Amino acid sequence: MHRTEGLCIGAVVPRTGRLARLGDPLAFVLERLAPRLTHLAHGSRRLPLRLAWRDSRSDADGARRAVAELVRDEGVQAVVTTDGTRVLPAVADSCEVLGIPCVSTAFPWQTYLLGRGAEPAARPFRWTYHFAWGLDDIAAVFAEMWERVGPRRTVGCLWNDGPQGHSLRHPRHGFVPVATARGHTLVDPGGYREPATGFEQCVRRFQEAGADVVTSAATVEDLALFHRQAHEAGLRPRLITCSRWLAQPRASPHTDGLANTRIATLVYWSPRHPFRSSVDDTTAAALARDYRRSTGKPWLQLLGPAHALLEVAAHALATAADPTDRRAVAEALGRTRLDTVAGPLDFTCGPTPNVALLPLIGGQWRPGPGRQPELAVVTNTRLPGVAPDARLTVGL
Repeated sequence: MHRTEGLCIGAVVPRTGRLARLGDPLAFVLERLAPRLTHLAHGSRRLPLRLAWRDSRSDADGARRAVAELVRDEGVQAVVTTDGTRVLPAVADSCEVLGIPCVSTAFPWQTYLLGRGAEPAARPFRWTYHFAWGLDDIAAVFAEMWERVGPRRTVGCLWNDGPQGHSLRHPRHGFVPVATARGHTLVDPGGYREPATGFEQCVRRFQEAGADVVTSAATVEDLALFHRQAHEAGLRPRLITCSRWLAQPRASPHTDGLANTRIATLVYWSPRHPFRSSVDDTTAAALARDYRRSTGKPWLQLLGPAHALLEVAAHALATAADPTDRRAVAEALGRTRLDTVAGPLDFTCGPTPNVALLPLIGGQWRPGPGRQPELAVVTNTRLPGVAPDARLTVGL
């Protein structure tokens, strides 16, 4: 394939397969920014710039092929991605092997590290960078919401046997130490395989322990199955906190089986966040409005971080000593401090090398117009600039 001259930022995007819907924000951002990022100011020079993408097909092998194609066919100087828990590490690891600067986002940084065989506080990667939040941040936000039920709760842990479950259970890095340090008792019946076939053992353990709060990182389908079996067994959690897929808009709860559940989740971006794009000064509210107008779909939280990926990559190219030198671009990523539409990102003082943080606040799904769920902000301790617009609802 003929390779166009100039600088290129490549994106690995799930456009087919089970993660395709989560690829919508990055696909939209690429289309939106392509006419705005045609050139890059570098000192006194104005260098041509283009954006390219390849489909990961929502699996690790597809992700590795996508990276190889971007390098071979497009000659990319940097790669960005938001792919899933198993797919994103495949993108990052491929970039690490090939010596391609990579920026990723979308899931906890501990999972990003531990899932790639690294430990926090080490510097195992030369080429790959990640910005998001931590499992410890999720635990702090969730615990704050549990404490609206009452202090020192007994919390049932509905965690899988995959990367999410393994990192959530980590004894030193992640969710468990933060939650237990706040006085909560965690009841973990052990991991289940996705997709789940039944949660009878989990329901029984939670009942025996007297758990009136449940926390999870389940898919919508698995959480709905748990909810149905818990209801049939007489288990009525006063609150369910769930991250991962439940942080995204979904179909009506009457169709996904989660009607009348009190589900709280994490909020890492919304149209109400007080941030602007470093590329064109677009506000979070305007970006969400443009997305709905262009796609006809509700905004997703991933929209802000997806936009920030391109902001960070463009900034690194503009500030690198030589934007055509991938090593110089990687070094520029490592010293990046940038205000983006997702929030301020600082790779120079992250919780661990190569990582920058986004703040988390708490949200809860409420019925909206047309019975479609809407995400309301219910806690804002870590981002006071976003005022709560609802009170957390818990069961009696």
